[in-house]
Amino acid sequence: MDAATVLLIGVGLAMDCLSVSITSGLAMKNPRITNALKIGASFGFFQALMPTLGWLGGTSMMGLISSIDHWIAFGLLCLIGAKMTLASTRQKPGEKKGDPTSGHVLLMLSIATSIDALAVGVSLAFLEASIEGPAMAIGTVTFLISSLGVYVGNKFGHFLGKRAEAVGGLILIAIGAKMLLEHIF
Repeated sequence: MDAATVLLIGVGLAMDCLSVSITSGLAMKNPRITNALKIGASFGFFQALMPTLGWLGGTSMMGLISSIDHWIAFGLLCLIGAKMTLASTRQKPGEKKGDPTSGHVLLMLSIATSIDALAVGVSLAFLEASIEGPAMAIGTVTFLISSLGVYVGNKFGHFLGKRAEAVGGLILIAIGAKMLLEHIF
C-alpha cells in the first residue's frame, strides 16, 4: 500500500478524533500543552492499536463486532456527551470544569473514536498488506491532529462562554448519532 493512501486513511480516521479534541478544548478553561499531548497520545495510541487488533483478528473478529461497533461508539459518546451537558447546567460560577483528560473519560473517548479503525485493520488483512507501517502512520497522524484540535476548540470556547461545555457535550452526542446513522443507512 502506497504512502499517500496510508496518509489519507490516517486523516480520515482522525476526523472523529479531531471533533472530540475540539470538544475537549471547549471543555477546558486553559489547556496546557500536556493536556493536548495527553489527548493526542491517547487517541493516537488507540487509533494505532485498533487496526492492529483488526488485522490480527481478521475476518472472525469483524464478524463479531461489525454488527455492534456503531452501537458501542454511539453509547460511549452519548454517555460522555450527556454527562458534559448535564455538568454544564450544574456548574456554579468559578467552579472547575470537567477534565476530559481524566483516566476513565479519556479512555472511553479513545475507544469510541477508534472503533472504525478496527475495520480498517480487517480490510488491510484482506488485502494481505502489512500492518506495522499503516498503524504507525495512522497513530501519528491522529496524534498530531488531535493535539492541535484541543487548541482550536479552546479558541472557540471563549466565544461560547459558559455554554462551551454544553455545546461540547451536544457535539459528542451528534458525532455518536452520525456514526450510528451511517452504519444503519
